[in-house]
Amino acid sequence: MAHGTFQVPFPVNEPVLSYAPGSAEREELQDMYNKMYNQDPIDVPMYIGSEQIHTSDKREMTPPQEHGKILGHFNYGDASHVKGAIDAALKARKSWAAYSFVDRATIFLKAADLIAGKYRAKLNASTMLSQGKNCFQAEIDASCELIDFLRFNAYFAQEIQQVQPESAEGIWNRTEYRALEGFTFAVTPFNFTAIAANLPAAMAMMGNVVVWKPADTQVYSAQVLMEIFREAGVPDGVINLITVDGPVAGDIVFKHPDFSGLHFTGSTAVFRHLWKTIGENLENYKTYPRIVGETGGKDFIVAHSSANVKAVATGLLRGAFEYQGQKCSAASRAYISDDIWDGVKDHLLKDLATLKMGSPQDFSNFINAVIDRKSFDKIKSYIDYAKDQTDCEIIAGGNCDDSIGYFIEPTVILTTNPLFRTMVEEIFGPVLTIYVFPSSEFDETLKLVDSTSEYALTGAVFAQDRYALTKAKDALENAAGNFYLNDKPTGAVVGQQPFGGARGSGTNDKAGSALNLLRWVSPRTVKETLVPVEDYRYPFHS
Repeated sequence: MAHGTFQVPFPVNEPVLSYAPGSAEREELQDMYNKMYNQDPIDVPMYIGSEQIHTSDKREMTPPQEHGKILGHFNYGDASHVKGAIDAALKARKSWAAYSFVDRATIFLKAADLIAGKYRAKLNASTMLSQGKNCFQAEIDASCELIDFLRFNAYFAQEIQQVQPESAEGIWNRTEYRALEGFTFAVTPFNFTAIAANLPAAMAMMGNVVVWKPADTQVYSAQVLMEIFREAGVPDGVINLITVDGPVAGDIVFKHPDFSGLHFTGSTAVFRHLWKTIGENLENYKTYPRIVGETGGKDFIVAHSSANVKAVATGLLRGAFEYQGQKCSAASRAYISDDIWDGVKDHLLKDLATLKMGSPQDFSNFINAVIDRKSFDKIKSYIDYAKDQTDCEIIAGGNCDDSIGYFIEPTVILTTNPLFRTMVEEIFGPVLTIYVFPSSEFDETLKLVDSTSEYALTGAVFAQDRYALTKAKDALENAAGNFYLNDKPTGAVVGQQPFGGARGSGTNDKAGSALNLLRWVSPRTVKETLVPVEDYRYPFHS
């Protein structure tokens, strides 16, 4: 066998295409969207080992912007399919774990190139159709962020393996980075196609085999991801996609002795339940499972009296309302100094009045539909609650319409109560609540920001006063895992801002960095003595 020291190509963030009128990418994406919209309904199977499984339980896939339109169906499984996926993963484990890192990395680097090329429009269009993203939100997620995850992960994984111990004279110490013993479980959300792909792919790149359960509302684009993985060369059984009820999957997965890790993005309540379930089954496992989770957020923007009012207004609008606020990093509560509030309000309301809302098919729409009926009803309930309270007023939006799709206007609530319900609870929709604080109480407001929410995912502070920025950064040290100065609290870029938070927001294992990949290996230290000693006596015995 030939050997060599191989270097993963140095990763560079994928350029974001503009989709400006008249551009080639705009025409290609519009054509793909229309083609997929008008094609015959598709039937998405489960992928278990080498088989594509169809069942008699067909679940509809409908666009959130047009819930009467059927894009196709996916096949719902049961406990037997969960067991089958685990068996297929364990069958593939030995050969996949033994596969050279170069070969594993090459597969996912090829997947990145496929997305950057022939699959870009298809993956973006599937995300627009099934998850209600406009063309730009789909581009930065489904294409650019996923390409970056795959390329940077390969580079980070190589860096991890290059970390080796020192060796004394006559000894050669080495560290091997093994796959976890058993199978891993990926549970992924609807809101980011990139996250849905990265959670199983990151574990697989490190030599693990995966059972992947995507959100029901993301299965349409998950099918495209599986198509890409298979064309890139991911072997059968390495990533197994199942569509089953969560408790059904959990009852099998978390009682299996070979369960070795959970990679999760979703709600805090579900993650806590899964962690508790894993703890209750510890004695059944061959090894302590790795648990990595990114969960909820109640993300903030603080505007000091020295802040640029137009920058604050833009940060509020983009941070709160891009992708209808359905980002775990979305700005949901804001604290604005009273001496700049009038200016911020004027710019914010003026810009909000220009936003168009409708289907992603119309590229001029900024706001699209929220993901499904359950989400629509939850968000509407918060807006209805605010309408009935005396300590707040709705100064923008507030209207909801589910006649064609699940549309909710970008809604801004102004409250005199810093602990108002919508300042505290996660909503996960296009609702921003603002509290205006006295400019003389900046320090007290920072303490309020830090103590109001159980979450600690993202946050932003706007100020031109450097002392104010430094004070806020120190006071809010534990309030956000991703902290932004004079920028909106969304849009972390792989390789630039590793993403994750603590407290109720997760384990802060930083997707988009080597820190996350380290969780999916089990290091083994090998000490080799070149010429072993032959006398048990030490010098002190003389």
